[in-house]
Amino acid sequence: MSSGDETSGAGPDAGLPEAPASAAAGDEGAAEGDPSERTEGDPFQQAEGDPSQRAEPGAMVFLTEPVRRRAVEIAAVAMPGLAPGRVPARLRRFLKFSPAKRAKLAKGDLAAALDRDEAFREGLAEVLASADSPLIGVISGGGAVSPMADPVEVAALTYLLRPQGWRELIASAVEAIPEAPEAPPAAAGPDEAGRKRLASLEKENAKLRGALADQRAAAGTLQEELRRARRDLKDAEERAAKAAGDLAAEKGRLKHADTERRSERRRLESEVESLRGQLDRARKADREQERLASSRLWLLMETLSGAATGLRRELGLEPVDDRPADYIAEEYCDDPEERPFEGSRGLEGTDPQRLDHLLSLPNPHLIVDGYNVTISAWGETLTLEQQRNRLVHGLGTVAAQTNAEITVVFDGADAIFGAKPSARGVRVLFSAKGQIADDVVVELARVEPEGRPVVVVSSDQEVADRVRREGAYPVPSPVLVRWLQRI
Repeated sequence: MSSGDETSGAGPDAGLPEAPASAAAGDEGAAEGDPSERTEGDPFQQAEGDPSQRAEPGAMVFLTEPVRRRAVEIAAVAMPGLAPGRVPARLRRFLKFSPAKRAKLAKGDLAAALDRDEAFREGLAEVLASADSPLIGVISGGGAVSPMADPVEVAALTYLLRPQGWRELIASAVEAIPEAPEAPPAAAGPDEAGRKRLASLEKENAKLRGALADQRAAAGTLQEELRRARRDLKDAEERAAKAAGDLAAEKGRLKHADTERRSERRRLESEVESLRGQLDRARKADREQERLASSRLWLLMETLSGAATGLRRELGLEPVDDRPADYIAEEYCDDPEERPFEGSRGLEGTDPQRLDHLLSLPNPHLIVDGYNVTISAWGETLTLEQQRNRLVHGLGTVAAQTNAEITVVFDGADAIFGAKPSARGVRVLFSAKGQIADDVVVELARVEPEGRPVVVVSSDQEVADRVRREGAYPVPSPVLVRWLQRI
């Protein structure tokens, strides 16, 4: 080999992708790899035995384990430089790995592909040839390789690049690989100190074995507890899942029940509204019927009252004191006893209850001859002003307790001293000059419509007769005085 080649071929160059560390350190100086790592039928595998049994140039090339491993590592580094379509399908899944991991996991597939897939190997050779490496350039050009170059690296690159005479280059590189150093001879035998040390170590080893047995027993107990805990956890999870399912079912049932309840509530509310509407319409109809019935009844009563009043006016009937039985008594009886005039319901004319009955009639009008009442009752003890006030205030009490219209008439011919009396519900009148209260009382009774109850309080017989002819009910003054004293 020339001196120029010696300077250019000393070891891997910077342009070649860096190989994993195991290619330089682990394989250097080893003639053969670990037999446990060999693959039966591997095309890279070098035949065991002495060099005389290796293949002759031109036959199939068998590589030693270091060369085979280094070839796979270089191929793993260069493989990402290929287009994915040029990578065998079995190797594409390793493209995403790092070169060291790719070489470790795909070494069998890579070795088979390098031996059987010529297109794949040629693609790798093109990737390697494009690298800026003097060693690769020397091998590709068929030049002399520097003796300082690593024979394992040279053999692996030669196998991948396969220049002219590559089999001879591989064979010479393999022969240049140094043999593995022999193991140093074993010591003749332990001395006394060694034996003591060995005994101590064996004793310590026994202790450690006992401790290990205890730890294993404890570990077994813990494993049993762990299995039990896992079973309990599994049971708890199953119960929780069942409870969750039951809860979901119950929630669904409650939701369905709530939906039905809401629907039923809306239906009932609608029905209640409908019933309320019907009730309102029924009440309205009842009120209309009641008003209609009242109107018809009022019209009937008005018709009957008008008919009775018209008949009474047409017949010219006046109030009388005699009764039919009085005529029979005069005609068929000797010296009949005169019947005193009876008031309402057979009550005597001086009975205060007769006034109660008269004022209980519908819409009565009570007309009072003022001084006729006051002078007969309080004329000796009170002044005229006091008499008027006492009578009017008493009649105010009557107005508050009954629904009667009350009118009291005083003579106005005499001078009136003091304020005029007044009370709620009592009409107080004074006769005009030239008029007497008796005429005013009779005129008040006369103007009332036929059929209305009119009660005139006066002890003047002439006034009583006159108002009786007008259809009124005369009541003596003492009756009113006793009635006022009673209330």
